[in-house]
This record gives sequence, C-alpha cells and structure tokens, in this order.
Amino acid sequence: MKFTDGYWLRSENVQASYAMQAFTVERIPYGIRIAAPERPIRSRADSLDITVLYIDLTAAAENDIAMTVTHFAGYDTKEPRFPLTPHPFEPEVTINEKEATLQAGELSVHVDRKICALSFYGDGKFLTGTKFRNIGYMRVNKKPSKLRMDLNYFAQVYDPYMLTELSVRPGETIYGFGERFSPFVKNGQTVNIWNEDGGTASDIGYKNIPFYTSSEGYGVFCDHTGPVSYEVCSEKTGFVGCSVPGEQLRLHILYGSTPKDLMRVYTDLTGKPALVPAWSFGLWLTTSFKPSYDEATTDKLIGGMQERHIPLRVFHFDCYWLRALHWCDFTWDPDVFPDVKGMIQRYHDKGLKLCCWINPYVAQDTDMFREGAEKGYFLLRADGKGIKQVDNWQPGMALVDFTNPDACRWYADKVRGLLSAGIDALKTDFGERIPIDVKYYDGSDPLRMHNYYTYLYNKTVFTVLEEEKGKGNAVLFARSATAGSQQFPIHWGGDCEATYGSMAEEDGNAGSL
Repeated sequence: MKFTDGYWLRSENVQASYAMQAFTVERIPYGIRIAAPERPIRSRADSLDITVLYIDLTAAAENDIAMTVTHFAGYDTKEPRFPLTPHPFEPEVTINEKEATLQAGELSVHVDRKICALSFYGDGKFLTGTKFRNIGYMRVNKKPSKLRMDLNYFAQVYDPYMLTELSVRPGETIYGFGERFSPFVKNGQTVNIWNEDGGTASDIGYKNIPFYTSSEGYGVFCDHTGPVSYEVCSEKTGFVGCSVPGEQLRLHILYGSTPKDLMRVYTDLTGKPALVPAWSFGLWLTTSFKPSYDEATTDKLIGGMQERHIPLRVFHFDCYWLRALHWCDFTWDPDVFPDVKGMIQRYHDKGLKLCCWINPYVAQDTDMFREGAEKGYFLLRADGKGIKQVDNWQPGMALVDFTNPDACRWYADKVRGLLSAGIDALKTDFGERIPIDVKYYDGSDPLRMHNYYTYLYNKTVFTVLEEEKGKGNAVLFARSATAGSQQFPIHWGGDCEATYGSMAEEDGNAGSL
C-alpha cells in the first residue's frame, strides 16, 4: 500500500509516525526490545504527547531473526496465526550508548540508536536494513481531531496500518510472494497478498505467500495470515515496503548462504513438505470439465491414451461425478455411474490410481446441507441472520466452517467415505473464494481468515488421506494455498486456457512458488 505522494510528501489522507530514535534498548528473552519514539527525546518534556513504537528483535532460530513492531499492545484483531515452529536460543547481544547488536548464527542485526536504523548482515556481509523513516505507524483517513477539553478527545477514528521498508541495493532482484503470473523478477511491482479466483493470466493468484527472497541470499517472511501489501521497489525504488492493517507488524528475516540453505530455514519455520507417493509423479489425465460423461466416456479417454502408447498413472474425475445442483455432497450421480464400486475396481485393475474433485461448499438442496445447518457446521452471516449462503457456484451454497472442530470431523468423515470406496487422491478445488461478511465458530476475524481458510481446508483433507492411506501415500491436487501449505502437497496452477501462452503462464507460476 502506498502512503506517500512521490518521494518527499506523504499522501494527504495519511498521518505518519516513524521510529526516529532507539531511546531505550533492553534485554528480553532471546533478544532485545527497543522503545522508538516518533521524535528524538532529549529531555523529559519531549516524552509527553508522543507516539512510541516498540521493536522486538529476537533469535527465533539460527539464521532467523524475528522482528515485531508494535504500537498499541492491547489491540486484539482475533487474527488466526500460522502454526510456526521457531527454535529460539540465546543470541549474542551487545548494548551501548551508540548501538545494539544481536547475533543469531551467521545472521546479525545492528541498531544505530541515534536514528533507529537496523542493518542485517549475513556472514559479515550487509544484506538489507532500514534507514530514515522506514519503520512507521500510519493513521489513514483520520477524522479531524477534537479539542483537548472535549469529552470525545480520545475517540480518534482512523484506519491503522504498520509499515516497514527494507533496503534493496542497485542490481539486487526480488522473487517470490507465492503464485504470481507477473514477471518472475518482482522489482517495480505492487503485490497484494489476497487469495482470489482470477485464472492464470492476471495479477490475482490462488496461492499468495507473504514471503520473498533476494538475490543477495536473504528472505523475509511476514507472519500475518491476513492481507499484506508489498511495494517492491515501486513506491520507493530502493526499498521493499511491507504494510499490514492493525497495530502490529511481525517479520522474520532469514539468511542462507545458498538458496537451498535459505529454503531450509524457511521450511524449518513454516513446515516441511510431506513425502508424496511415487505414482503421483506419473501422468495425470482429467475429464477436463466435460459437461456430460459416464463410464463409457472415461473408458474412451483412458483407452485413447493406451492406443497412443502414452503411459497414464492417474485418472481424475472432475466435478460432474456429482449430481447437478448438489455439489459438493460427496454423492456419485447414479444416472451416469450406477456401479461405482465395480468401475473403481476395473480402473484399479488397469494399474490406475483415481482422483475425485471436491470443494468446501455445499449446495442447499442436499442432505449434507440440512445436516450441517442443523449442527452448526457452516459459516454464519455477519448480520446474525443465519447461515451465509450465496448462489455464485451452487444454488444456496454454504461454506464449511473449519474453525469448528466438530465440523472438521464431519467433513473428514465425508472424505473418508470416498477413500473407503477406493479413491486414491482428492482434488481440493476452491478455498480462495471466501467472503469476509461472515462469523466464524472460533471468533476469528473474517478479514484475516480469508487467506488462511485454505490452510485449514487442505489440512483437514490431507490429514484424512494420511490416516487412510498412510504417510507417504497421501496426495492432494489443490488449487488454493497460503504460507505453510507446502505441508499438504501437491498444488496445481489454476484455471488456464489450452494455449501455448497459458503454458508459459503456468511455467512462470511454477518458478515463483
């Protein structure tokens, strides 16, 4: 998000408070805490009527320094949190009147106390850092202040944002942010971390990951499940700006001497990918959304591959295995697949593994909807008027609430029924079209649950696969994702055209994950 009008001026609707001095630096467990006022404090009078940002720098793991910038500590967004796995240890810390340093393995941070500038080094080489006015608290669209004697003086109304800008040197290139269909090098782009169903030819992605890497050997992970906005050498050509709504910003600055080492540090924090079965590396064939098909049609598709001597390992049933207007209630359409058990056995006898399409939405005119509605397993409307329903995909469809443990078990049992019938893998489609005018069972903020919903959805399905098929034999065919979703492989690129241009889009997408 841009907060400035050119290099010198701030936008007219923004009131900014920047960290301008490391006034105090104190030891805390595994690191240091900095009190950073918006102007230098030289006397006691300077400490009145002032905004102070509190910056925690801690050794989250070897070569992983966590940076947390907080304005109001009592601000509760009901934000779901990524299930990270830090490995904190006591770093080497020095504090004096001019600077403070923290060493976490080969990664270190140096704090210039005079201007509260942070410099990160890897193996003694400068990587990135903040300079003048690069750590800030933004009051956006603030209403005029009241007079001090007014009883409403403290009722200040504005949209709060936290901002950190990390430097980029000339010639340095930035990569990542998950699934992007824009140029591979992200310098000069604005990137918004917000999952949507936009196809494979726009600036919208199904798998937005708040993590980027640099050609200089470091990575930056933003520990926020909600919307994150990046200005990658765009608002300021020498910096990557990262902003989030709210009163706190959490980052991890990671270092690796090689890209492989850097990915190890990142996955140590966010989770390691599960081992997938060898057969999943073979060729997959799908019905490709044929609006009408039955076993004779699928036989013809499979037979066509055999006639052409094309090795086939997995056959995928797209959504029309379900009855019209009944997606996704996990019930085969008996008019086109009257002998499901026999068909599955016949395809297994051909040496094929089988996959079925599912999604987390349930059409209204189904027994599954009625059961879920009765037991409270769906997202609710924000206005309190019952279940959140839309007609965007299926008539009157509801969304499974994966923050409800009972709803997770219920949905998992539906999945288990497919697997017990002989299905080997599942295409977990959708998960990115998640409204924000809803209420969650656990009280999570719907804005910050939007991206994270897919993590809970895919985790629920992948867990059942591991339970039923065994670890090392579970595999998804997932479309949406967020940070940590690499634990539930695999993912496909998204909806594309059958053209060479779309092949290029998919190729670029694979390179940016």
